Amino acid sequence: MPTAHLSFDSFNTLSDEVCHQRIRAARAKLGQRAVLLCHHYQRADIYQYADLTGDSLKLSRLASQTDAEFIVFCGVHFMAEVADIMTPPDQKAILPDLAAGCSMADMANRAKVERCWRELNDVLNADEMITPVTYINSAADLKAFCGEHGGIVCTSSNAPKIAQWAFAQREKILFFPDQHLGRWTGHSMGIALDEMKVWDPDLEMGGLSVNEIRQAKMLLWKGHCSVHQMFQPVHIEKFREQHPDGWVISHPECRFEVCTKSDYVGSTDYIIQVIKEAKPGTRWLVGTELNLVNRLAEEFKSEGKVVQFMSPTVCMCSTMQRIDPQHLAWVLENLADGHLVNQIKVPEHEAALAKLSVERMLAVS
Repeated sequence: MPTAHLSFDSFNTLSDEVCHQRIRAARAKLGQRAVLLCHHYQRADIYQYADLTGDSLKLSRLASQTDAEFIVFCGVHFMAEVADIMTPPDQKAILPDLAAGCSMADMANRAKVERCWRELNDVLNADEMITPVTYINSAADLKAFCGEHGGIVCTSSNAPKIAQWAFAQREKILFFPDQHLGRWTGHSMGIALDEMKVWDPDLEMGGLSVNEIRQAKMLLWKGHCSVHQMFQPVHIEKFREQHPDGWVISHPECRFEVCTKSDYVGSTDYIIQVIKEAKPGTRWLVGTELNLVNRLAEEFKSEGKVVQFMSPTVCMCSTMQRIDPQHLAWVLENLADGHLVNQIKVPEHEAALAKLSVERMLAVS
């Protein structure tokens, strides 16, 4: 006789230590039926269980190459959606806590993007003149929007190459949801700042004049990452005063002024690689999520490298933090007992269009 579904309430009051014991027991019972994916920003007590680590796209690609029945994604909602889109129907993407979202992804929704597209059509023929480009940190329905309108998905590492492809299709780009990645991408391609206009979805016509829309090469959605937004130029200036021989590396989700003052700018994987390959004894100021910075500091301490968080204020990705030992134990025990919980399933029609935009990216990059 099958066991009853386990309620999360019975796990919520358990100590971390008990949860870790139950996680290990459930993993042993599941064996190769389940693979655990952990994003770089994941908290350390969850990251230790990872079978695969990386950024969101790398993890989804790796997941699609496994034979595991369950893809347990220790990340946020859009990442689990991409895993579902990229994997065969017989594999099931699981998100331990459905409340683990992304504030940046939430800043652009399908209704607002469609309204933007209609308003742009009042000024010019959007489908002939604009390529929509969505950052992978977005909901599946926005990836589907790009698939439907000849657009594409990008990551923080391939954004310039994707933008080149987008400009080869049409003369303008609508970039969402992160204005900062869009601006840095345009700047790296030699586009002037005044040719990149911010589209405010809460204002009529994005708060822009007809002339501004016509002259812009890139329209940047008014969105941002709450973690990377906190880093300020003054943090870099103080670091350079104290450590003139130090190095500064930032994620392109940081504001433009931070990126321009940095020695290196790149994705999470790029940041890891640069610090890994750096000479022993070097000092690094890092503008990205705290859990990753702490992990790098510990990993390279033996080489005499000092890796420090850019902001004096402690801040991590609060939604990523929602994946805790209690949620992971609850999900794994239910799966081990034959109960499917917290499956992320993108509707078939939406998934097909979203996959089209992702496959365009993969073909380009």
